This record gives sequence, structure tokens and C-alpha cells, in this order.
Amino acid sequence: MSDTFAWYVGIDWGSEEHHFCLLDANGRVCGTRVVAHTADAVYAALQWVREQTGAAPEVVAVGLETPRGALVDTVIEHRFAVFALNPKQLDRFRDRFTAGGAKDDPRDAHAVADALRTDRRAFRAVRPDDPPVIHLRELSRLVEELQVEEGRLANRLREQLYRVDAAWLTLSPAADEPWLWTVLAETPHPDAWPPLSRRRLTSALRAHRIRRLTAEAIVTTLRRPRLSVAAGVGDAVAARIAALVPQLILVHQQRTTTERQIDQLLETLAPAEATTGDRHEHRDVEILRSLPGVGRMVTATMLAEASGPVADRDYAMLRAYTGAAPITKRSGKRVFFVQMRYACKHRLRQAVYHWARTSIQHDHAARAYYDALRARGHHHARALRSVADRWLRILVAMLTTRTLYDPSRLRSSASATA
Repeated sequence: MSDTFAWYVGIDWGSEEHHFCLLDANGRVCGTRVVAHTADAVYAALQWVREQTGAAPEVVAVGLETPRGALVDTVIEHRFAVFALNPKQLDRFRDRFTAGGAKDDPRDAHAVADALRTDRRAFRAVRPDDPPVIHLRELSRLVEELQVEEGRLANRLREQLYRVDAAWLTLSPAADEPWLWTVLAETPHPDAWPPLSRRRLTSALRAHRIRRLTAEAIVTTLRRPRLSVAAGVGDAVAARIAALVPQLILVHQQRTTTERQIDQLLETLAPAEATTGDRHEHRDVEILRSLPGVGRMVTATMLAEASGPVADRDYAMLRAYTGAAPITKRSGKRVFFVQMRYACKHRLRQAVYHWARTSIQHDHAARAYYDALRARGHHHARALRSVADRWLRILVAMLTTRTLYDPSRLRSSASATA
């Protein structure tokens, strides 16, 4: 990508039409255009940019707010340099052209182009992700959505079981276990639960490899006296259970299948031997998975949602994306204070939170650091954010040197310092 540009294009993105504004290096408006969101119109607009500038696409910088989508991919495919700007920053740049706060699409396109001309450091370059990373991102998000849906369905099933004071809630309080769904799929009516045979229960437990329960214990629990319900409630509950259980089983199977696909994709991204021609992500998978507390979902989320900072080894950007970097404020006589960062990628925040939470259970250095923070008065979440920040710093160092995590190195360095 070129470091100097002779032309600047600002695009105000819309669902049905886009506004283009073309500036030269001196900030003079050389043309504007309204472009429909169709292939022919977008191709014609890019050809118009070439004709107006008479320059190669590499010296034309394109700025916009939305760093993804078919429009962005098309512009990148035509070899234009694309830069993205945070909408809040654009709102500040818009004040250059209107002090009264007026806003319209042509003015936004002009503001983006002019800000890109004068303050390119505020923009970030948009680069297309590798196909495996795009695939991994969708799979990780799909797993999260399926987990949420499975939890909702399980809560609805538990509500129905609670209506009839079902003994199943004694055995599975959250009603979120597949062996229970298998039994209820065959016998959804409450009246059919006490006479269930030990053979059927044993078959369900064996199919799901449940050892904490026995068929005898389940039968004993089901045949205990329960509270009475009004006539007709049992039939209503049976109808709801018959509709809920197949959905639960299907969503659970989809989630399990997606998790297996993530495992397979991670294996393809982490070859046993890294060669010189490998891309960064290939080796990064192995480095990430060597860290304590990092499992399937943390690895997938870090590679998918923070692919840019991970590839660039950008610690500052990575800790901002994950919410580990605090916000500091001080103005005039106001006392300096630090607060939690809320503007971040929430999937990354959750990933590093669980990473830090799990790591203090398996890594002695992380646990000692957490205990020291707690002793200083930090609450649990604040201490975990600091632990996560420490892991991000270690991760960037490992990615830079392309080495795997070795806890003995930290212990030896700590001993040398002492």
C-alpha cells in the first residue's frame, strides 16, 4: 500500500445508495456522485474515479465508516487503498464544515475525504481477511448464538417442568442435559414418568455416558409423591414439552457440529511444522493454544475478532479491542482517575475474561499476580482485567519471537529478580 496519495475519495455508505466525494491533494472538490447499491452502478462509479483522476488506483485513498461489506470488498478488489474511521471520530471531523451540527450524506462523504487527506493517522487501513479467518469468525459467532438459543430453550423447558413439580428438576436442576431431553422426547406427558422402565432409563444414560446417576435412583426419585396440579395442566405441559425438546436436540446437535468444525479448522491453521512461507495465523494458532486458560473458543475468538492486531503484533490496539486498556481522565483541577473501558469488542472482552479466569486456576504466576492485586484492594473483575492485560503482553511477545509458552522461564526470571 502506498504511503502517499494524490487523490481522496469519501464514501457515505447507505443500504440503497452511496454518496461519493472526490478531492485532490489540496482539498479541492473535484466531483460528487450518488451511486445506487448495484453492481453496475458501483463499477461505473469506480470507473468514474479513474477517469476523473487519470491515476492508478494505488494512489487513490478511499475512506468510509463501515469497514466491511460487499462495497468495501469491491473497492479493494479494484486495487484502491481503503481506510476506515470510527463514526464518533467522523462526528468530530464533521464540525469542520458545520458548527451548528447539521448532517447530511453529501457532507459526510466530504468530511470523510477531507479527514483522510489531513489526518490519515486517525484512520486504519482495511485489509481483507484470509478465507479461513472469515470462516472461523462465522463459526465462532454461530456457536455463541446457538449457546444462547439453547439456554433459552432449556429455561422454557425448566419452566414447564416446574409447572407440574416434576422430579426431573431434582436430577437436572437446569433441565439442560441431553440425556433428559432423550427421555422426554419419548415420554413428554407427566403421567408417563413414574412408570418409566429401568431399561429405557439405562439406555438413555448409557447413550450419553452419564455415570453420576443410575436408573434405580431415577426411578426412585420419579415415584416419590409430588404436588398436585389442576386438571388439564398435564396435557398442556406435554404439548409444550413435545414441541420444545426436538428444538433443544436440534440446536444442541448444531452447536456440537459447529464446535467440531472449529476444531478441524484450527487444526488446518496450525500445522505441525511451520515453514517460511506460512502466513502469520498458521503459527499463531499453535502459540495461542500453548497459553494456560486458552481453549477452543478463546483461540477462535482471538484469531477471528482480532485478526488485524494479532497479525500486526499491536499490543496497544489488542488491549483496546479487548477492553483491557483502561480509560484515564484528567481536566484542570479535576483529580486524575481511571475507569473501565466500555467501547470495545464485546466478544473479545468475554474471551479474555474467561481466559484470565481459567488461567488463575492452572498457572501459578497468574494466580500470584491475581492474589497480589486482590491484596491491594482490587475487586475480582478489576483484577481479572489486569491478569488479561498481562496475558496480552505475554502473547504479543511470544508472537513477535514466535515461541511457545514456557512457564519455567517466568519462574526462573522471578527467582533471578528475587
